[in-house]
Amino acid sequence: MPQFRKGSHTKYDIKVHIVWITKYRKPILRDQIAKRIRELIREVSLANEIQIIKGHVSKDHVHLLISYPPRLSISKIVQYLKSKSSRRMLQEYTELRKMFWGQHIWARGYFAVSTGNVTDKVIADYIASQDEEPKDEDFQIHDEP
Repeated sequence: MPQFRKGSHTKYDIKVHIVWITKYRKPILRDQIAKRIRELIREVSLANEIQIIKGHVSKDHVHLLISYPPRLSISKIVQYLKSKSSRRMLQEYTELRKMFWGQHIWARGYFAVSTGNVTDKVIADYIASQDEEPKDEDFQIHDEP
């Protein structure tokens, strides 16, 4: 069963899985850099009423499953996420400025697929999990325990 979100004149349940990679597929998203990317993604999401359902920062790419308001397009969301995180990372980490001349740590483009096909198993799992406490940490980095 969908968890509907509300706007001033809308009720919606719009979700998308987005993936984007580092420029040249360089494995730079580790340790403090990965944690800072996660913080920046959360900041941009909060500012734009984007709910992160699940996220994962790998060494050379980021996966996000998000719910977003209908006033935003997927291309705008990705633009906000990639541009703010790239700009801030290049300001804060001098080693990244040496690796990525120019102004981008992300490769051009992204992958996006909408969700929505709900199976009987998904509904049954949803019903079964109604009394479970939600997990505290839904946005993991690949090398965290």
